[in-house]
Amino acid sequence: MKGELIPEKLLNQDAYSQSLGIKILESEIGRCKLGMTIRKEMLNSMDKAHGAITYALADTAFGFTANTHGKYAVSIETSINHIEALEIGDYITAEVTLDLQKTKVGFNIVEVKRGNELVALFKGVVYRTTKDWEE
Repeated sequence: MKGELIPEKLLNQDAYSQSLGIKILESEIGRCKLGMTIRKEMLNSMDKAHGAITYALADTAFGFTANTHGKYAVSIETSINHIEALEIGDYITAEVTLDLQKTKVGFNIVEVKRGNELVALFKGVVYRTTKDWEE
């Protein structure tokens, strides 16, 4: 399967990302850019977006990108820094800005932004299996 098509297949099978309203904005081998809008049900008790929302968007961009190389890749470690609070109606994007793939592991950095403003920074490590993505 062509690597740039894998994220669309993954999204079609990902009920959680679909429920968040995540959309693929750009996809190529080694890079995905996703977007979504913060909704009322995503807010915490302080009327700010729950940290899990930016994490989910970044994690999805990370996973989709890692799989564009044509091998099944699974997350083994992730972390996120929340930089700015988000509110209802904010439109955010997550884009992989570093994609370093080795034989068995891959390393990614994902920037989450509101417009041009960095709101979260995510780091992920994947294990690359030997299983190929097929049509």
